[in-house]
Amino acid sequence: MPHSPRTPHPPHSPLHIRPMLLTDCHRVSEIRVRGWQRAYRDIVSDAYLDKLSVEEDAELRRARFGRGEGVNLVAERDGEVLGWAAYGPGREGEVPDGNGELYALYIDPEHLGGGIGRALLTEVADRCAAYPRVYLWVLTGNTRARRFYERAGFRPDGTEQSFEAGGAQVFEVRYVK
Repeated sequence: MPHSPRTPHPPHSPLHIRPMLLTDCHRVSEIRVRGWQRAYRDIVSDAYLDKLSVEEDAELRRARFGRGEGVNLVAERDGEVLGWAAYGPGREGEVPDGNGELYALYIDPEHLGGGIGRALLTEVADRCAAYPRVYLWVLTGNTRARRFYERAGFRPDGTEQSFEAGGAQVFEVRYVK
């Protein structure tokens, strides 16, 4: 039997980055919760991760959206939201510090490695160009994210902090560009 050529995969539709809408909050929460459950499985307790609720997170997203906290962007392809980023003025505690800060960047775990994170990070960096520097916090043990940010030119500056998750302290390091 002759070998038939493989049918090429159809090219992806273009990725579109746009401001997040209130109606995106549930999908963004799905991405965020699934992202936590995948990326932080060996960093944060399983019990804590398993208790995360998309519905509770979506409620929080809608409240924050209503207060206008930061700028929220989504990346979508063919009408499906595949990633989310939030950024705004840098904060030392609750006080703006004159810099820009990437508050969050999450990609649907099923779409990791496809350039969505890079596209969102590039858009955020472009929008933050007026700041003298831009920083973000990443969990110390999240080596995949740390490599991603390092490839984008961010470097750890030695500043660390921790927060409580599921009864345990979780440590994060600040990256600056």
